Amino acid sequence: MAIPLLRPRSANRIYGLDGRAGESCRETVGENLHVTVLRVMTYNVRSLRDDAEAVSRVIRDAAPDVACIQEAPRFLRWRSKCAALARRAGMVIVTGGRDAGANLVLSTLGVDVVATRDVLLSRNRGYHQRGVAMALLRYRGTSFAVLGTHLDGQSQAHQIAEVHRALDAFAPGVPAVVAGDINASPGMPGWQELATRGVDAFAVAGQGDGFTSNVTALTRRIDGIFPDSGISVRSAQTIDTPDVRIASDHLPVLAELELP
Repeated sequence: MAIPLLRPRSANRIYGLDGRAGESCRETVGENLHVTVLRVMTYNVRSLRDDAEAVSRVIRDAAPDVACIQEAPRFLRWRSKCAALARRAGMVIVTGGRDAGANLVLSTLGVDVVATRDVLLSRNRGYHQRGVAMALLRYRGTSFAVLGTHLDGQSQAHQIAEVHRALDAFAPGVPAVVAGDINASPGMPGWQELATRGVDAFAVAGQGDGFTSNVTALTRRIDGIFPDSGISVRSAQTIDTPDVRIASDHLPVLAELELP
């Protein structure tokens, strides 16, 4: 699907001041085979309430091409705080923030932005406002979509339906990756719904239990990356370092995906 390249501007787009152009250009070439590998991270940063500098180091050290952030700053001076996070992590903001229910999409300068859209989901009583941050991107000549989200722990069925409708309307026919804090574990209906439409990257290529919550007592895998079935999963892992243990209450998930 040919998609014209453009860089849309919107009032809620804030950019970091630096990036690592060229670092994200990863290709593997075999006999009659050309594969582009995209590194995708999902990370709940707990509104940067623990150690914002450690959060930035975690992201920078993992060197993702695209990062889906949940619980990004959403209240006082949220734009400048999100911009500072991107700058310190060596990335730029693609879209998101309060207008996306505190979901944020970051990328390196090696990823081209084609279009963006933020959507708020219907709100469940007693929960924060949830949403999705979506971006249509181009990497090494290949177009794909990414959707970052944070779902409620209860009554997920209608939210997941809204996620799928938003993605279908935004990027029909484009290979896509859904990533975020699902607040459900493998085997639960919400997780299964996402894994049925796409694939659970960690289940395909991860090792160990993959627990992501809570850093003080890791017992649940509630954060995931779900690429379309046409996107191959090369590797998947949770990241557990000293910085991770002080940065937030979640472990981030990192996957290497082969774009079609």
